[in-house]
Amino acid sequence: MGAIYIMWLRELKRYVRSRAQIIVSLGQPALYLLALGYGFGPVFAKAGAGSYLQFMAPGVMGMTVLFTSVFSGMAMLWDRQFGFLRETLVAPVPRLHIVLGRTLGGATVAIIQGILILIVCLIAGFRPHLWGAVPASFIFLVMIAIVFAAMGASIGSVIQDMQGFQFLMNFLVMPIFFLSGALYPLKNLPRVLGWITHADPLTYGIDGLRGILIGSWQFSFTLDVAILIALAAALLCVSAWLFSRIQL
Repeated sequence: MGAIYIMWLRELKRYVRSRAQIIVSLGQPALYLLALGYGFGPVFAKAGAGSYLQFMAPGVMGMTVLFTSVFSGMAMLWDRQFGFLRETLVAPVPRLHIVLGRTLGGATVAIIQGILILIVCLIAGFRPHLWGAVPASFIFLVMIAIVFAAMGASIGSVIQDMQGFQFLMNFLVMPIFFLSGALYPLKNLPRVLGWITHADPLTYGIDGLRGILIGSWQFSFTLDVAILIALAAALLCVSAWLFSRIQL
């Protein structure tokens, strides 16, 4: 268990030391929130759907956690390039503990980013329907972070160069985000698009955040939690197996 804690602490220290990363990583979500939230607000209101800022704020939170947690897998490529990964792999600790520590560290960083964006949303005018529900929303922030940090660790265990990782991340992350319902309602979609959105794991995290924070559910609390827990367990197993096959 000591190896898990050390790797978790290392990922957290890497994030805290990079103050520029903290500021820059908030730029894109804030742009989505302000430009789209206020820009499309009148159109959304005329459609009888209420405030667009209220609707999309949980989606922006989920987007932030998604991007941060998945791209935490890039740290593995840096470690591979500069030799730290070799030192880690020859250490007398189970590789399972190493990958769990890295994954939980990346998830923790993503959760912090999600909380910061929640604060930005509140400053921009977002208001949850019940203030007491805000702590409960952290359940979904945590599960989204673990699911996609494990995905990032899995990809980082397979790909060996930065260009390949960035290409694959853009190929996966942007569709996952845009098909999750973060920016638009999932009701009355074409049948094929509806199937695709139901297969998107982020859909259930966004639905959970939106349901808790503004009381609008597409599915249900139980279904969202069950699917995210199953995905987290499966992806943690996959990332551990792929990491164990890394050759020195």
